[in-house]
Amino acid sequence: MKYASPRGTRDILPEESALWQQIEKTCQQVFALYNYREIRTPLFESTELFSRSIGKTTDIVSKEMYTFTDRGDRSLTLRPEETAPVVRAALENNLIQRDQLLKLYYIGPMFRYERPQAGRYRQFYQAGVEAFGSADPTLDAEIVIMAWQIFEKLGLLDLEVDINSVGDEKCRPQYVEKLKAYFKDQEKALCEDCRVRLQVNPLRILDCKEAGCQKVIDKAPASADNLCPECKEHFEKVVGWLGKSGIKYKINHRLVRGLDYYTRTTFEVVSKQLGAQNAVCGGGRYDTLVEELGGKPTPAAGFAIGMDRLVEVLKSTGHLPAGRHGRTQSTEIGIYIATLGEEARKKGFEILNDLRQLGISADMDYIGKSLKSQLKAADQEKARFTLILGEEEIKSGLAKLKNMQTTKQEEVPCDARIIAAKLQLPK
Repeated sequence: MKYASPRGTRDILPEESALWQQIEKTCQQVFALYNYREIRTPLFESTELFSRSIGKTTDIVSKEMYTFTDRGDRSLTLRPEETAPVVRAALENNLIQRDQLLKLYYIGPMFRYERPQAGRYRQFYQAGVEAFGSADPTLDAEIVIMAWQIFEKLGLLDLEVDINSVGDEKCRPQYVEKLKAYFKDQEKALCEDCRVRLQVNPLRILDCKEAGCQKVIDKAPASADNLCPECKEHFEKVVGWLGKSGIKYKINHRLVRGLDYYTRTTFEVVSKQLGAQNAVCGGGRYDTLVEELGGKPTPAAGFAIGMDRLVEVLKSTGHLPAGRHGRTQSTEIGIYIATLGEEARKKGFEILNDLRQLGISADMDYIGKSLKSQLKAADQEKARFTLILGEEEIKSGLAKLKNMQTTKQEEVPCDARIIAAKLQLPK
């Protein structure tokens, strides 16, 4: 092979696409239940949008972004995440209104220069939500419950929610100072990156995955123990709602997520199927981001589901779409038209087009296979019915319609509407 997909990317082939479609459809159905509407933003944005929102000291901005200069000498970046673009779009299009709750969702590809591993790619896919206009802890609980419901609908039960509070602009500065003092005493045990983080943003050290740093992090001051009364009350209400909903959760004092814009609630839904990198969903509250990007003070919360990791979990647990070759019922062929002879082929093509106009999925041979090979192809395509047309059928005006599940066969007029009525297929 002269060409191959770039490192960290891959092709999603037809056999697996059915699983992706199932996940997307499930997400869309649940998002609609909670009154979220879809938004689609460009694949690339101004680099400053991400460096300002995510934080210059985060690994995403400092190491992982795909940034380039266009022909107009503008610095652009392939989106590494979608919250900042959604905020930008909401502000630019005046979607955020006072005393109104705005609920949006998205599904699409993101890009980060990371080390490829199970469920982690340089082009990866996310489905997520963003809600603007409410500081109510009930909203925090709602988005966690919504994510959990998606996983339940997909058949995943061996999950857990890790949750924490990182405080707000009132109490976090004091907590950061405590972290700085603690890590200063442990500086020799920190990795080179964390020594830099110690100087610019000690909170980012908590997100380090290096084994040596993890030992130091385990004994660091916990953010939940340093919350102001307002943040503490907010967090207690969030976990209280989760407890009432029956969701399995664990308070993780080290959970800060990899982006600087989070305030108060942070959470991850984790799976035991993925090893160390086990989060399939993450999110929380970001009450200052809208103002940071030029809007009025607006509380907000959201999450993103890592669809690539979710696919890996579904594969490992055997929760795949029904049908052979990864097909779902919606991707099975309704009818396959097998023909013998030129006149039969012409009539078959005419019926094929008429059936499709009636909303029935149909296909036929375009290679010149024998009738026997066409019938075999119909079986391979999981066609529910096969229509057989030869010279005799053309003369009599009656084709043979075979039910591939029951093997029952009958003669039907060579008329698409009559054939469609016989099929009894969902349109």
